Amino acid sequence: MIHSPTTRAGCARTCARPEEDPIPTLRFGVNYTPRHGWFHSWHDFDPAHAREDLAQIAGLGLDHVRVFHLWPLLQPNRTLIRTAAVDQLAQLVDLAAEAGLDVLVDGVQGHLSSFDFYPEWTRSWHHRNVFTDPEAVAAQAELMRTLGRALAGRPNLIGLQLGNELNNLVEHNPVTADEVDHYLDTLLAATREHLPADRLATHSAYDAAWYGDDHPFTPEASAHKGDLTTVHPWVFSGDCARRYGPRSPQVQHLAEYGTELATAYAVDPARPVWVQETGAPEPHIPAADAPEFARATVRNAAGCANLWGVTWWCSHDVDRSLADYPELEYTLGLFDSAGRAKPIAEALAATVAELRAQPPSPAPRETALVLDCTPGTRSVSGPGGAYFEEWMRMRTEGARPAVVLAARADDGEYLAARGIKDVVRLP
Repeated sequence: MIHSPTTRAGCARTCARPEEDPIPTLRFGVNYTPRHGWFHSWHDFDPAHAREDLAQIAGLGLDHVRVFHLWPLLQPNRTLIRTAAVDQLAQLVDLAAEAGLDVLVDGVQGHLSSFDFYPEWTRSWHHRNVFTDPEAVAAQAELMRTLGRALAGRPNLIGLQLGNELNNLVEHNPVTADEVDHYLDTLLAATREHLPADRLATHSAYDAAWYGDDHPFTPEASAHKGDLTTVHPWVFSGDCARRYGPRSPQVQHLAEYGTELATAYAVDPARPVWVQETGAPEPHIPAADAPEFARATVRNAAGCANLWGVTWWCSHDVDRSLADYPELEYTLGLFDSAGRAKPIAEALAATVAELRAQPPSPAPRETALVLDCTPGTRSVSGPGGAYFEEWMRMRTEGARPAVVLAARADDGEYLAARGIKDVVRLP
């Protein structure tokens, strides 16, 4: 059975939602990492292998996958987009439909699992800043238009995302916050051109966007641009799991916290938030603790009224025959590299089934902790920061605190729209 994206995506484009009308059925999925050859499998795409992987994913009761092609293979020259590569991607979307899975497609990869993938026309003697060079930006926009044209008619398409954690590329492509805004606006507009209105156009960033002092990808860019907000709350950000322990409340409530933080930065109090990446990387989360981490993470996030869904990272372990990955990348899958379901897969599947059988209906968070920071002090809201630790203290003691920005802490109409009755400030 295909879970139609129409209702889910449509709610993301709604500007206001009555308090008594919660976001429809939560979505639960996984980021698809091919078992055979990792993303290098795009060099010799094998539909039989993909069909096998997708059947395993669907067998867990998940309803969608997020998929990634490689930018150099899609667009090896600035003015050449390979039809064969686009057709491969469309075929993968169709194979997912056969398995009963909806699909979000990321366009510009970009960054995947510690590797960066650039077309040669952006590198070496031909170096172009991918965020600021007008011709490079125009080429990426054309790639997103092309993907939109190719995929818009697929009924199981959730939407298109600009790429995976593009802010990982800033080290080699210096950019300002204003330039990031122009880049995102340009690509999102191009992405939207050929998509039906009920499909999503989104972008993603890793946690530096929320916690990194003066990082050029800002919380506002994540929370204002695109049809919903995506968050990637990783337990290694700010050394969270090592700082507090793998079984700590700080770790088990991290995705919930990220969702509430994203809600605070949104203009629309009802803007949906998608926990688009979260996972159990060893040794930060030992294998023995991974099932409980998955259960707690998903259940706690489901207590957020604006949650769109949770997409686990990732489907399959990286095979150890492939070299030079950070150790944690080899163990992140729900399935091992032989295709066997791991205990974390069983825990996630059971938790999803329970939440579908008895869907949560979160009450408003009546107390909010005020976040007062500047772009240069954003780290206060990350692991180790005073704000983060106070929010977690309140949560551990049984409260369900919302996050509210200092600029809106006295806005009665806004607070009422979120159901907030009391605001408290850091001690």
